[in-house]
Amino acid sequence: MDALERIKQQVENNPVVIYMKGTPEAPRCGFSQRASQALAATGQPFAYVNVLEDPEIFDSLPRYADWPTFPQIYIDGELVGGCDITLELYQSGELQKLMEDAVGKTEAPSA
Repeated sequence: MDALERIKQQVENNPVVIYMKGTPEAPRCGFSQRASQALAATGQPFAYVNVLEDPEIFDSLPRYADWPTFPQIYIDGELVGGCDITLELYQSGELQKLMEDAVGKTEAPSA
């Protein structure tokens, strides 16, 4: 499976995913650190991909959604943006709602 297909699966199979440099516990850049802290502060679960450990993802992700920088945050299958946008959404309270709605869809009982 090529990198773009793996990215597509990760984005579609996780309600919230951050592509970042490092991990939430050990970020390797300040932007990744601040964005992952904002996600964690909502209290909602999220997945992460350390782009430094996967050169194919690192090289392919900017083409996936035409967004050139890291981190990249996807909620409910859609690119939300990077660090600045995520922090703005957090400060306005909108990030909490977006994440709750996305996570809630996956926790809903199936009929």
